[in-house]
Amino acid sequence: MALDLNKIRADFPALKRIIRGKPVVYLDSACMSLKPVQVLEAMSRYYTEHPGCGGRSAHKFSTETSEAYHKARATIAHYLGAGKLEEIVFTRNTTEGINLVANCLDWKPGDVVITSDREHNSNLLPWLMLAKKRGIKHVVVESNPDGTFSMPNLKAALGQKAKLVSMVHSSNLDGYTLPAEQITKAAHDAGALVMLDAAQSAPHKPIDVRKLGVDFLAISGHKMLGPTGTGALYGKFGLLEKLEPFMVGGDTVSNTTYDSYTMLPPPEKFEAGLQNYAGAMGFGAAAEYLDKIGRQNIEKHELALNKLTTELIADVPGLHILGPQDPALRGGVISFTVDKINPHDIALMLDQAANIMIRSGMHCVHSWFNAHGIAGSARASLYLYNTEEEVRLFAEQLGRMVRTLI
Repeated sequence: MALDLNKIRADFPALKRIIRGKPVVYLDSACMSLKPVQVLEAMSRYYTEHPGCGGRSAHKFSTETSEAYHKARATIAHYLGAGKLEEIVFTRNTTEGINLVANCLDWKPGDVVITSDREHNSNLLPWLMLAKKRGIKHVVVESNPDGTFSMPNLKAALGQKAKLVSMVHSSNLDGYTLPAEQITKAAHDAGALVMLDAAQSAPHKPIDVRKLGVDFLAISGHKMLGPTGTGALYGKFGLLEKLEPFMVGGDTVSNTTYDSYTMLPPPEKFEAGLQNYAGAMGFGAAAEYLDKIGRQNIEKHELALNKLTTELIADVPGLHILGPQDPALRGGVISFTVDKINPHDIALMLDQAANIMIRSGMHCVHSWFNAHGIAGSARASLYLYNTEEEVRLFAEQLGRMVRTLI
């Protein structure tokens, strides 16, 4: 089903801004998605109608907050296909979800964790630190020369009796989506647990954790139309029950004495302190918004725009697209370099010339760029509110700018 772009774009106040006499062209959703009014209104309702402490008091504000917070958890559980809402732990972002698992699993010296070679720092640094502090072994699976995932390399790595395979689902580097179901089956066959960083996949395509078979999966609200500082970790309930939380305090226990404590069950035992109630409600509203439009429709829309973009910039002198060259394998991401032109200069000039907002740099994937001897890239990332007209303007301005500089 084709998206009703006029209706969708009317929901996003930021798209109505006029800067230097020109409208905004926002092509940086892989970093931060824009927010629809439905999300802003859900957050405002908490602050204006029932700004109480959930679960701590007996009055109406507290009761309404608890109910709305519970509803938001149920919404995210449904969004991810979880079997029960208790399998959803609210976090600040994907980074916190990955760190929660990294710090709560029982690691022993020599335990192996396997990642891909295109991980965001959030799914690299926890393992590097555990290698330094706890003596675990971090193994990196190298991609195929064309940028696609290598199952033979994964199976070779699994021969080291891995404890955990933790990989990005869709890469923020180039938009490529790893074959998660195949990875999970191979890992489970080898006796390893599986965690997915789904920050870049959950906003753009259907996710079903039970179909994928993963043990853990982390997402961020700010990349899927939700507020900043929101996210969730999915974990199979039996695994969450066994994990010892690494951050404790108020609302994580049912009782304490001066020398003992009784932990609450998941997910409460992982959600220490007063929670971001407004953020969770906005997060839930974002998930409802995306489900109403249909993530399969969003995915189709982005792929069509990526195909058009790839065709339009094909003749830009010195331009090289990172990752698989087939746009159908890159979701809504076009990450590229241009010979002899700094990617930061590209981003700055597009912004100044036409309010076209893209990202430049190493995109928190420094390890991949350093391994390939590349100083960074420019990245245009598409979402449900982007149009064909915006893509054509981007390609036109980029081509004109490059030809002026070379």
